[in-house]
Formats: sequence, structure tokens, C-alpha cells
Amino acid sequence: MNDTDQNSPEGILPFLISNDATDDPNKLRERMRRDGYLFFRGLISAADIRRTRAEILALCAGAGWLAPGTEPNEGIAAPGIASTEPQPDYMAVYNPLLRGEAFNALAHDSGLLNVLEGLFGEAPLPHARNIARIIFPQNTLHTTPSHQDYLHIQGTEETYTAWIPLGDCPRSLGSLVVMPGSHHSGVYSVQKAHGAGGVGIDTDALPFPWAGGDFAEGDALLFNSLTIHKALPNLTPDRLRLSVDFRYQPLSHPIAPSSLEPHHQQQTWEEIYADWKSDLFKYYWRDLPLTYAGSDPRVTAVREAALSSPRTEGETT
Repeated sequence: MNDTDQNSPEGILPFLISNDATDDPNKLRERMRRDGYLFFRGLISAADIRRTRAEILALCAGAGWLAPGTEPNEGIAAPGIASTEPQPDYMAVYNPLLRGEAFNALAHDSGLLNVLEGLFGEAPLPHARNIARIIFPQNTLHTTPSHQDYLHIQGTEETYTAWIPLGDCPRSLGSLVVMPGSHHSGVYSVQKAHGAGGVGIDTDALPFPWAGGDFAEGDALLFNSLTIHKALPNLTPDRLRLSVDFRYQPLSHPIAPSSLEPHHQQQTWEEIYADWKSDLFKYYWRDLPLTYAGSDPRVTAVREAALSSPRTEGETT
């Protein structure tokens, strides 16, 4: 019998939990085709998540972002600090974060890759452009708005994002919610907005519900590049929300060249790999039989229209 999170607030349906389908590729594909997402409990190695969390929080501590006298692993933000991408002080932490060996290795988690191979029916290709988010408490104006990842990724529509919080992430800390079924309607128009990506979708008139829930350490949300999703605001008084976005696609599908570049392209792979102890995940894509995709004209049209749209004001949550 399928399980669900029974504690979702009014207006947000509970996630359908798909642990029962991890060894059933047909069931995985059926659910993904229908809903545009899959949610798993305890799929990701807890030890690897803790290692990545510690790696990132050490950088936060070095930047003075953690409250003095607190345990770094708790991720308690220093009072009066709120930084966001792409501000220079944020990027001074974020670029070293992108060089983290534990952070990049987490994208190759065996439990996640096994599920993806079942879903694809072939080898998955992890994108090299790994992304992390450090979300400060109460910084609600910059909450990630409703959007589709395809607008930023392109390549094949059969690209999937794995959203993984680095530790427990209840709704109050700013977990992710998705709009099941929204992936069936192609590329949506957008307008300028605050938050990651800089654009958002007006979802008020769309006939789809939201689905969400609390995340525990090791949980993972996997969704199609056309599935509308957004973050909830971090409403905690003092906790940083740490999460990662890893993207995957079937190896045989075309990939956008930018997906094989470091996030923001402010440093080279040589710089990123300089202090790694292992060569296992360095340049792993270079010997693969890849094909490349050009720009999607639908995305070009949507972006041009967004340039003339007003920025949405207030909290983009």
C-alpha cells in the first residue's frame, strides 16, 4: 500500500512516498509520468549527507555566518546576517563550497543512481553543474518562487532534479513543494521575481494542487524539469537551511553544454579539483558518448517576454 505524509498543512497535499517502487521500474515510470515527481524516505546515505553538511557549515563558520558559541552542525545563524546569491559576500562562501569534494561526491549517491537507472531504463548521466543553497532565516523576500527548471537547464525535457536537504528540513525551515501534473503543459510564461533564478510563474489560475511535507535526513525529492515547484520560506528564528540540487538525465539524451560547467562559471574545473583526495569523480563525463543540444526557441521566447514584465513584489513563496 502506498504511504503518504499525513501532516501536510491545509492547501498542500501530502507527498506520495515511493519507497515501495524503488525496485519496480514500471511503477516508478508510471508515477513520474502521472505526477511529475517521486518522493523517497531515507534514500540518500546519511553519513554522506552529514559529511557534506559539515563541509559547508565549516565555510559558513569561517565567514562569521554562525552564531558564536553554538555547535557548528546545528547551523544557527549569527544575528543580523542575511546574505543571498549572487551578492559578493555570498559568493565568497559559495565558490569554495563548489570546490567541496564531499558536496560533489554526494551527486553520485548509489541509492539515488540505482533509482534513476530504473526510471530511465538506461544509465543515468549526472550533470556536472551541482548547486547548493544556503537560505538564511526570515529572509523571505528571496524565497525561491514557483518555476520550472527546464527554463534554466534546457537540453532534454527528460532531465530530473534531485532536491536533497542536508539534514532534517521541516516546512518551517523552507522545504520544497511541487505541483503534481503541471509537467504535462509544456513551458509556462514567467515574470521577473525575487529569489533564485530571478523569474517566477503565476500559479494562481492553474488547475493543479501543491504537494509537500517535512523532510528527514536522507529524504529526496525527484522531479521532472517541467514540473512547477517552489520553496517554502525559512520562517525559523535562527536556522540556516542547507540543500543541494543535482540534475540527471538518460545518457542517450542530448545535454546542454552549460550543464557540464561549474555553477556560475566563476572558476574552472582545475580550480575545483585542485585539493581533492580522489580522482573518482573528476571529469567523469569526458569519456561518455554524449550528444549536445542547442537552445530551445520556446525558452528564448519566454525569457524575452519576461524582460518586459514587472518584477513581482513581496514574498515570493
